[in-house]
Amino acid sequence: MWAAAAARGLCGVRLSAWPPQTVPFRGGHWQTSLLALGASLPVRAQPQKKKKKVDVKREQAQKDRMKKKIKKLEKAAPELIPIEDFITPVKYSDSNRVRSLPPLSFEETERRVLLMKKWSLFKQNQAQAEKKAIQTLVEAQQEALKELRLESEELYQAAIRRDEGLFPFERDGPDYTPPLPGYDPPEGKCVDITKVYTQ
Repeated sequence: MWAAAAARGLCGVRLSAWPPQTVPFRGGHWQTSLLALGASLPVRAQPQKKKKKVDVKREQAQKDRMKKKIKKLEKAAPELIPIEDFITPVKYSDSNRVRSLPPLSFEETERRVLLMKKWSLFKQNQAQAEKKAIQTLVEAQQEALKELRLESEELYQAAIRRDEGLFPFERDGPDYTPPLPGYDPPEGKCVDITKVYTQ
């Protein structure tokens, strides 16, 4: 009966004309509105999740094991891993191990000082000559490019284009020691002697 009245109320009849005590509508946990009268509880239900069985003894044993581990870690101080790069071996820190060089004579000292001065002057002159030669070459190149541009724009653009085959550039400079004839270099075997520390 109240459903029909509610349907009439939805069709345009004012509900405020009813006395408050005669309204039979009462909401439930499965009925949210008058429009959802067709929905029922079994249609909207979800299957219940299966409850896990909790083994109290097993859980307690796990907690006890964790407590034992924590106590063990608290008792033993953490072992610091040594940084061997900062530790000088004892055989090198011996104070008796001093290299004794024979004292130089006055003539030898003067000869070495004079040799260093001559070497410094030679390197300075060499650097200045190299800079001057580079500057002369750059000026000549700029002059040639200017003249080429006056002759032909296409040749100028081809001349200033980047040379892709210029790099990679490889060059062997002077070595501290001359190469040994017939020397067969090793293959490059690596022996890993790194110490592994476990906490």
